[in-house]
Amino acid sequence: MKTESYNPSELEVQVAKSLTRLRDELEMGFSSNKIVEIDASLNLDNPIVTIKTQDEDGDHHELVIKVIQRPDKF
Repeated sequence: MKTESYNPSELEVQVAKSLTRLRDELEMGFSSNKIVEIDASLNLDNPIVTIKTQDEDGDHHELVIKVIQRPDKF
């Protein structure tokens, strides 16, 4: 399938949505943090997934993942 729009592309949005659904699996990979919230901004040129966590000391941390599909090189 030829990608005609990259801002955002359908694949970028699908990946961002998938990350939000993988909350439990992602949390299993963290040694001392639990996920408090996952938020996805899907309508941006490059969707952003924000993962808010809390560590065993009660400190809050935020991870931001920007999903970028590079243009086809073929």
